[in-house]
Amino acid sequence: MTVKKLFWEDPYLKQCTATIMTVDGNRITLDQTIVFAFSGGQASDSGTIHGYAVLTAQKVAKEIIYEIDISHDLQVGQQVNVVIDWDKRYRIMKLHFAAEIVLELMVQNFNNPKKIGANIMEEKARVDFEWCGNISEVLPLLQKKMEEIINSNAPILSCFSDEEQEIRYWEIKGFGKVPCGGTHIKNTGEMGTILLKRGKRLGANKERIEIYLS
Repeated sequence: MTVKKLFWEDPYLKQCTATIMTVDGNRITLDQTIVFAFSGGQASDSGTIHGYAVLTAQKVAKEIIYEIDISHDLQVGQQVNVVIDWDKRYRIMKLHFAAEIVLELMVQNFNNPKKIGANIMEEKARVDFEWCGNISEVLPLLQKKMEEIINSNAPILSCFSDEEQEIRYWEIKGFGKVPCGGTHIKNTGEMGTILLKRGKRLGANKERIEIYLS
């Protein structure tokens, strides 16, 4: 049985009940979950399972394995309460979508530069590109277009393109449709004020854009 990923059905859920499916030392699996595991550069959620802090969340194929304190007393078949750190989740959702917008703006306006890395944490997000020159030269245009998208308060559709394979996408009508399996906000206005900066230089023809919530 594959875990039911409630964070896709409703990324605004802060807690849920679940049943313990397997226990292997301090590694457990659930029948359903709201705790996102690191994937596609997006950081794992923080949270608790039956009051035990989630130490790590690992995506293995379609399953998610959680590590909790070894002193736990959880058993297979037990019903538990699962809670996420909502403040962290919501910051990551906003930063994640801002990074998605930055990437799509780069694709649309600068001849589809190659993305070579990305990371979305609670404090900031970043997207790395193969790029000749100083990427700070394009930041004013990106910032302007980002603000236009935020101010449009456009609805964001997040859905499966292949439910069996768990392949998902987000779409803003008239702007773009992009494959992505992360957790997404519902409306572009939720991003609030976003600040773009040039990150540290990564080497020859490698540039980084950093993204902050203001």
